[in-house]
Amino acid sequence: MEDKLILAIETSCDETAAAVIKNGNEIVSNIVASQIESHKRFGGVVPEIASRHHVEQVTLIIEEAMNEANITFSDLAAIAVTAGPGLVGALLIGVNAAKALAFANDLPLIGVHHIAGHIYANRLITELKFPLMALVVSGGHTELVYMKEDGSFEVIGETRDDAVGEAYDKVARTLKLPYPGGPYIDRLADVGSPTINLPRAWLEQDSYDFSFSGLKSAVINTLHNASQKGIELSNEDLAASFQESVIEVLVEKSKRAAIEFEVKQFLLAGGVAANKGLRNKLTKEFEQLGIELVIPPLNLCTDNAAMIGAAAFVKLEKQHFAGYDLNGNPGLDLEKE
Repeated sequence: MEDKLILAIETSCDETAAAVIKNGNEIVSNIVASQIESHKRFGGVVPEIASRHHVEQVTLIIEEAMNEANITFSDLAAIAVTAGPGLVGALLIGVNAAKALAFANDLPLIGVHHIAGHIYANRLITELKFPLMALVVSGGHTELVYMKEDGSFEVIGETRDDAVGEAYDKVARTLKLPYPGGPYIDRLADVGSPTINLPRAWLEQDSYDFSFSGLKSAVINTLHNASQKGIELSNEDLAASFQESVIEVLVEKSKRAAIEFEVKQFLLAGGVAANKGLRNKLTKEFEQLGIELVIPPLNLCTDNAAMIGAAAFVKLEKQHFAGYDLNGNPGLDLEKE
């Protein structure tokens, strides 16, 4: 079989990324330009600043990915790009760059759902076995996604309020930790003890949905009440208590879903998949269940273009191409992929 190379572009939030992927499972090049330093002083991503950085970086990053892969556009089978969800201004930069390149080089254009990308990041490390279940945990998403076969997505549970990464960042801000807060809370939790009683939102008995807003409020209230009483709480213990509450709900619902849907594989995906506490607890629990657990390496958890190329390969094989009317869509529906 002739090798098929895809140039993939990802600009959904605050990383400008481009990658060349071979046959949907091999990274030829993977370049990421992070904007964290620019957004750090604001305590979160500023959409206008993110868009401006993408404009400055996108052609340079694409060029670097092509050079590292040592190929020309005539070697490519398609151009893929994140079409949504994400920040609309940021998405438009990548989408328009991809459309221009596809048009100029007479190549098929493939629009990819950002979450499909996170799930397919796992294909870059191992073969996917269907049916499977994926837990997607990131700054904007917390979802349990059932996949009966390649390219088929059924969201069986999602957050009703804050995404898990958003809750981490808000709690980190309350603890006066730097942005992004998730890795700092993970580190503090590692040395702290979960001695503070915080709630778990289980919702209805058979629900696979999540809710983290109440937990976030409980952390803020606990700190506020302690401050009014002149009690100094340990940041390490508060971080450990918060993280234990989050992980217990994520892992329990994941286990229940994996058993009920009789899956062959369980995938972890998204930026919060880098969380050490979550990785350890899932590994331990799924070993006991006897279901294969796949967790991507840290560089494939955060936003990158390699995962977009991996997801795009499924569409390339099915000849599911986009037209030049492709647009950035912040509300793109995963189930309609």
